[in-house]
Amino acid sequence: MTGETVVLRHNRVELALHHLRDAVDDEVRALLVLHGLGERTPDAAPAWTDGWPGPVWGLDLTGHGASSPSQGGGYTAEILMADAAIATDHLGTATVVGRGLGAYVALLVAGACPEQVRGAILLDGPGLAGGGPAPGSPMVVAGAVLPDGPPDPFALVELTRDVRPPDYAMSWVHQAIEGSDLETPLAVAATVRPPWLLAVAGSPGVADVTLDEALALYSTP
Repeated sequence: MTGETVVLRHNRVELALHHLRDAVDDEVRALLVLHGLGERTPDAAPAWTDGWPGPVWGLDLTGHGASSPSQGGGYTAEILMADAAIATDHLGTATVVGRGLGAYVALLVAGACPEQVRGAILLDGPGLAGGGPAPGSPMVVAGAVLPDGPPDPFALVELTRDVRPPDYAMSWVHQAIEGSDLETPLAVAATVRPPWLLAVAGSPGVADVTLDEALALYSTP
């Protein structure tokens, strides 16, 4: 039912999975939307999803929106990838669309769960670059008065510094391609391309297309 929120468990975190729109064609899998860093799932399905014939869902990642924060911090993109894997497991199979941070998470979950993720589309948005391809100077947040979330301030600090080497990103591309029966299991529709995304976009098995073209690529049953 549109407007429904399903609560899923990821260890001690409660994840909010929002049903944004019903299916026009029940034979088509769900579209799972992953937001950018510091964002949340929109209240309604974005206009760009209008052509998607299946149902549309959105996941609030740990520390964002209606999902609970990580106890004591410790945010990594891999933890958020597990959030997305739990959501796709609930949906059965899904095409995943991520913007910014959500695009990187979509790449990881496509490599981790290639049988459940039937295409991952990577879009521009907050948190796309992370902390760059190499570690920076260590930083400890101490003595500061932090606002109550969401988003959890620790998520913003830690995920902004998330290191994303191109060769690491490519290891997830290889897993997605080897584990999927799709000819092109990944599609890059982002304009801004940090080093990790440049490497991904140039790989065989990855479509370099517009958002509309990417949605059309994965919209068949």
